[in-house]
Amino acid sequence: MITIAKVLLTKTVERLGHVGEVVTVADGYARNYLFPQGLAIEPTEHNVAQYAKERAAHAAELMKREEKALLLRDKLADQILTFERKAHDDDRLYGSVRIEDIVTQIGELVGEHIETARVHLENSIETLGPHTATIVLYKDISVEVRIQVNEEDAKEE
Repeated sequence: MITIAKVLLTKTVERLGHVGEVVTVADGYARNYLFPQGLAIEPTEHNVAQYAKERAAHAAELMKREEKALLLRDKLADQILTFERKAHDDDRLYGSVRIEDIVTQIGELVGEHIETARVHLENSIETLGPHTATIVLYKDISVEVRIQVNEEDAKEE
């Protein structure tokens, strides 16, 4: 028989809850993992009051992140990232456009650093022409960025 326990989270735990929330978990999970890792404590009145401030600060931080992601989505929605690459006669590139290239150009355009793990390409960009990339900015906020790859001018010849 599994016994249950109520615990107060001291840190956000993925798929369980956020700082300051009182959640119900299996007694063994609380005793063997949450308490020793410092992720939860007993939900006494004093502890709940103490973590109420942290919970409010955490909620404000989440709202701030969401607003920032929405602003960034609006900035990126109208952008077309343009890259110039050398190409073969059949429009295949000598070197592909990498996710790092996309992240660097976004940083230059809007002044925000985006982690490479947030950029998703359906296929690698190895040909000239239009392409798209999906960027997950925050939770369910994402934007599809248009990418144009043009042939590099052969001025050095």
